[in-house]
Amino acid sequence: MTFSMTGFAALEQPMENATLVLELRAVNSRYLDVHFKLDETLRSSEPAIRELIGNYLSRGKVECKINLMQRAQSTQAPQLDEQLMQQLAAMQTKTQAIFPQSRALSVADILRWPGVVLHDELSHDSLLEKIKELVQKGLQDLNASRAREGEKMKVLILDRLAQIETLVAKVKPLLPLLNKEYQAKLELKLQETLKTIDQERIAQELVLFAQRIDVDEELSRLTAHVSEVKRILSSDVPAGKRLDFLMQELNREANTLGSKSVSVQTTQVSMELKVLIEQMREQIQNIE
Repeated sequence: MTFSMTGFAALEQPMENATLVLELRAVNSRYLDVHFKLDETLRSSEPAIRELIGNYLSRGKVECKINLMQRAQSTQAPQLDEQLMQQLAAMQTKTQAIFPQSRALSVADILRWPGVVLHDELSHDSLLEKIKELVQKGLQDLNASRAREGEKMKVLILDRLAQIETLVAKVKPLLPLLNKEYQAKLELKLQETLKTIDQERIAQELVLFAQRIDVDEELSRLTAHVSEVKRILSSDVPAGKRLDFLMQELNREANTLGSKSVSVQTTQVSMELKVLIEQMREQIQNIE
């Protein structure tokens, strides 16, 4: 399946007294490049999330944003850790015995002390499992979006490949006739050159003729590259880098065909090929 590197997913995961909110955005990139925007309380889960993303994606610039939205507890009043408060009282008594002028703890100081007010919160392990579950669902949605976009690209590329095959099939039967026409022109030039018996000029014209008439090899390689692109598009592995390489090879053959052209027809075919190849390359830049 062909995957685009562009995609988006947004999900929420309700929990007791809180909601996890996830956003995943992906755009094209040469390598897998992951950026996080996490609440401070979720920073420790970054390695696990990064590993999950790496299991689903191989290329692309990915932004993962997760917020933990706390909800007010309306059904249950906050509880106090009485044991901790007794420890605070004992510490205060010892401290004031040494520093009698020190200020006593106020009620506000005590309530702000970490751990005094007990909340019904998830443990770190439970929260991590909820995050991983949410991220996995988000990645599945993201991949579904990328797959839909990738299929559209695949259809466009296959259409351009079909047009290339049509151009090759159009120009290939013309080669014998075009070669004969060029040979006739060359013979006329040689006859004019022989009047002066310029052997060096004859040798130059023969070399030039041999170079220009041989475009059948380029057309054969074009056909082979088109078949390989089709094969890769039908595979289930990330194909963007290989497809990009094949676009370079296709463009090389189209350029060679143009440089060896001995007629208007082959020159036009070369130009049309390069246009089609560039259109495919633009799409392939966004394929994983």
